[in-house]
Amino acid sequence: MSLTNIATQTKDAGLKSIAEKVYAGTRITDEDALYLYEHAGVAYLGALANFIRETKHGLKVYFNRNFHIEPTNLCVFHCEFCSYSRTLKDTEEGWFMGLDQIMHIIDKYEGQPVTEVHIVGGVHPKLNMNSVSEMLRAIKQRRPDLHIKGFTAVELEYIFRKANLSMAEGMRLLNEAGLDSLPGGGAEIFAEEVRMKICPDKANAEQWLAIHEAAHNQGMHSNATMLYGHIENFAQRVDHMSRLRALQDRTKGFNTFIPLKFRHEGNNMQNLQEVSVVEDLRNYAISRIYMDNFPHIKAYWPMIGRQTAALSLSFGVNDLDGTIDDSTKIYSMAGSEEQHPSMSTEELVKLINRAGKVAIERDTLYNVVKQWG
Repeated sequence: MSLTNIATQTKDAGLKSIAEKVYAGTRITDEDALYLYEHAGVAYLGALANFIRETKHGLKVYFNRNFHIEPTNLCVFHCEFCSYSRTLKDTEEGWFMGLDQIMHIIDKYEGQPVTEVHIVGGVHPKLNMNSVSEMLRAIKQRRPDLHIKGFTAVELEYIFRKANLSMAEGMRLLNEAGLDSLPGGGAEIFAEEVRMKICPDKANAEQWLAIHEAAHNQGMHSNATMLYGHIENFAQRVDHMSRLRALQDRTKGFNTFIPLKFRHEGNNMQNLQEVSVVEDLRNYAISRIYMDNFPHIKAYWPMIGRQTAALSLSFGVNDLDGTIDDSTKIYSMAGSEEQHPSMSTEELVKLINRAGKVAIERDTLYNVVKQWG
């Protein structure tokens, strides 16, 4: 069914009104978004989201050549949903990399056409302004062409607090040391009543948003995430996206919104059933419909698997992250579909082409490196 037919023929007056807004290019409200979560079917949502996606990007689907460095999984915080972190005393499953080990990983990619290194990990007491700045400078000296996207707002809040620095000053110093942009991790769900149950001791919603705003004011870009499918409700998802959309109205500093599916293996919330693929696709679609000022919606394929990632391209998604090169354990340890997440450029291109889309290799800031096919 075409978008025009959806807008004019649906029997649900609320859905008809929302479809007409989308077709006219009018922003939907928080109430509209909640109505979509509560009443809209997956086919209807896919049609609306795909219309927006093609209006913004045509058939283009973006990816980049990247790899991850996770300096440590030892963490001072205790998040109920986390399968990755270990306590500081865990010597069997915990790790901590020194600078030499980190640079060894960087050197493995010498001569390879990767454009980005993504650095995130646990919050360790050795994480401070001096050690992080030293790492950034060393990477930039070795690979000045490599874009460093690093450190969640949770890690940065801890670093700045220890150094007694304002968020603005802290971001300025790390940017000067070589940090180019921020990932979107640590956002989880902003609603305080949820955070108090799933991650009570780490950076709160206001601190997360303030750090990203400080990065944007420094001229840096960042991503944003939302962890969905656990104890949050639909209204709390909308509240989360509403706060992000409001910040983007002010700063225009976000590149991408990334819904992250809760995976239950190996954590304190393993009693919860994971949401279905249908709910994944509904959530991607509503994200695309609501987050009108975010240029891109990303499906993180190592978390949801290649098949669902390919399906998401018909539900508003226009970015699949990157090649990864089996360099992250954050989601594989939680039971994600991809236990050894790595795709060659050719495999990513083939996945995108099979979905009827055009593969565009990009850098972190969405400058086109190459159009494939």
